[in-house]
Amino acid sequence: MPENSSEDSRHPALLYHEFPRPGKLEVRPTKPLANGYDLSRAYSPGVAEACMEIKANPDDAARYTVRGNLVAVVTNGTAVLGLGNIGALASKPVMEGKAVLFKKFANIDCFDIEVNESDPVKLAEIVCALEPTFGAINLEDIKAPDCFIVEKLCRERMGIPVFHDDQHGTAIVVGAAATNALRVAGKEFADIKIVSTGGGAAGIACLNMLLKLGVKRENVWLCDLHGLVYEGREIDMNPQKAAFAQKTDKRTLDEVVDGADLFLGLSGPGVLKPEHVARMAARPIIFALANPTPEILPDQVREVAPDALMATGRSDFPNQVNNVLCFPFIFRGALDVGATEINDAMQIGCVEGIAALARATTSAEAAAAYKGEQLSFGPDYLIPKPFDPRLMGVVASAVAKAAMESGVAKRPLPDLAAYKAKLDASVFRSAMIMRPVFEAARVASRRIVFAEGEDERVLRAASAMLEETTEVPILIGRPDVVEMRLERAGLSIKPGRDFELVNPQDDPRYRDYWQAYHTLMQRRGVTPDLARAILRTNTTAIGAIMVHRGDADSLICGTFGQFLWHLNYVEQILGNEGRHPVGALSLMIQQEGNLFIADTQVHPNPTPEQIAETAIGAARHVRRFGLAPKIALCSHSQFGNLDTPSGRNMRGALEILDAKGVDFDYEGEMHVDAALDQELRARLLPNSRFEGPANVLIFATTDAASGVRNILKTRGGALEVGPILMGMGNTAHIVTPSITARGLLNMTALAGTPVAQYG
Repeated sequence: MPENSSEDSRHPALLYHEFPRPGKLEVRPTKPLANGYDLSRAYSPGVAEACMEIKANPDDAARYTVRGNLVAVVTNGTAVLGLGNIGALASKPVMEGKAVLFKKFANIDCFDIEVNESDPVKLAEIVCALEPTFGAINLEDIKAPDCFIVEKLCRERMGIPVFHDDQHGTAIVVGAAATNALRVAGKEFADIKIVSTGGGAAGIACLNMLLKLGVKRENVWLCDLHGLVYEGREIDMNPQKAAFAQKTDKRTLDEVVDGADLFLGLSGPGVLKPEHVARMAARPIIFALANPTPEILPDQVREVAPDALMATGRSDFPNQVNNVLCFPFIFRGALDVGATEINDAMQIGCVEGIAALARATTSAEAAAAYKGEQLSFGPDYLIPKPFDPRLMGVVASAVAKAAMESGVAKRPLPDLAAYKAKLDASVFRSAMIMRPVFEAARVASRRIVFAEGEDERVLRAASAMLEETTEVPILIGRPDVVEMRLERAGLSIKPGRDFELVNPQDDPRYRDYWQAYHTLMQRRGVTPDLARAILRTNTTAIGAIMVHRGDADSLICGTFGQFLWHLNYVEQILGNEGRHPVGALSLMIQQEGNLFIADTQVHPNPTPEQIAETAIGAARHVRRFGLAPKIALCSHSQFGNLDTPSGRNMRGALEILDAKGVDFDYEGEMHVDAALDQELRARLLPNSRFEGPANVLIFATTDAASGVRNILKTRGGALEVGPILMGMGNTAHIVTPSITARGLLNMTALAGTPVAQYG
């Protein structure tokens, strides 16, 4: 069992891999197969046409098959994560996980291939034989020095990219971090002294990358378990280490660390001591990348060198060196131009793209996506966040450009700017739209109270919160019921240790809570006895009072019961200081594109003023996802062709928005098809206010909005994020009984992101 594993985490991890079906991958067709005609094209006789085209021109395999978007993750399981040589079969969950990352981050299809072959030459022969199937090869978790041999042979013999991510992925991210660290420190690659610990594949690749970026070989001092790598050393040597051997009498890290500008650690915990840091050069750069425990902790570094620039491999410290910043996007760019290899120019293009992205902190897209977080280039922001939505466009296009300029692109792109725009759009048309929200929530550390804390979906969401965010879950529920359901669900989280549990039947703050509620409601027909009863039995009211008194930052309720019933108590208690319910906005995540629907809950028959206010609130929330709002006011009437109540209300809302001079695109009144179809809208109204499809549909009644929302969910396969309660300053959100545990987790990320204005 790895060092950072425990029985508490082991059982949920195994359940995750086993249910609802074993493993993390499946294969789905991309073409219709509904009738005999489809069958005749998919297989015999139609398939022969594609075969003959490829025989005549092998490059056409990228046109007629999945090969141009298919990567193999290949391993023999000899150096798996922190598990070591566990063998090919036991490595399969890791390789499936890598395949999932390819798909989720860069929409690259991937097969994991685990091979029972320990001989590196024979393994290389097997990999080479796979070339007709794949557009690229990702070698993974092969021990050193075998990995060097396998990669060298494959690159020499294959006409497709071969990339050992453990080496080059780490090296690229280290190169980007070093580029920016030196910029902050005011130093140059050519002038710095580097001391490195760990002579494995990743360590050697990082040093080679730094040489490509301008470091002088004579300024590199490499240490491993046996001390300094020096000329004449015989123990545990290979050609890759020998390339960094120093001609010296020094033998230990302690002897060579004086005056070092950069420490690069890919070794083990505690290798670098504070006294070593104190003897390094001014403004030292410390990359302590061992996981889970780095060579030295940031706090130890700060004690002796407050101005040090620090990076680790961990997500709970600034500047996480994570391969996911690199490998999905370098393969994306390589595949899209039909690269025959991933060469030095492409790797350096990747380095420069990642480094430049960290410096481009004034991007409006990033600012909207990471609301509440300071993305200011400097010591604590040397490389982008792993889920930065700009990575796809920036890094993949930089790699594609380098491939074309270096002459290895078989399918050069005619327009790099258009390619980057397409990549950016693909990111936001997928579930990746939620990733910036999660990143912002991780920084905020807000306290989220769940009114229905006994619900298993809430318990699962709270467990996921602890893994994926820095938010603090507070659950309202009876302790015996909560503990029983935690045990039944196989969840290892515990009240008092992992989350706060508020017992509605016995909480020491009960008197303060009912009195606070009575103070708010005493002139609205609520007596002290009624206030006591409500604050003993109504968990939505308890959660709202907690937010009102500052014991929590945001409330999530509604996993059972009717939306307006919950809204009544939310508005009573939290509807002050300018806050009032504006509308409910649902984000519908679809394969075809993301669509926001409003108002699905709050105003059954809204007035023009309420519709306009809903549009303004929707625009504000859409921008939290890094999107530019395009709002369509939908009704039975289309651009004034019917004198119906819904048409009149939408026309009134349009006039209000015009008078306010709002800073977003809107149009109406119109049908949904005109809102989503630019060509149709142009025929009906050639001078429409915006181009392209709307991404926000606002309806004249909640019946219409809720109906569209439910159709998209049940028949369109859309995933709902929401409803987002607008107008309450992120103090409360009311979900619906159909919400899943994952949906609740998405809502906690939204609730966990502070908003500057009431949203």
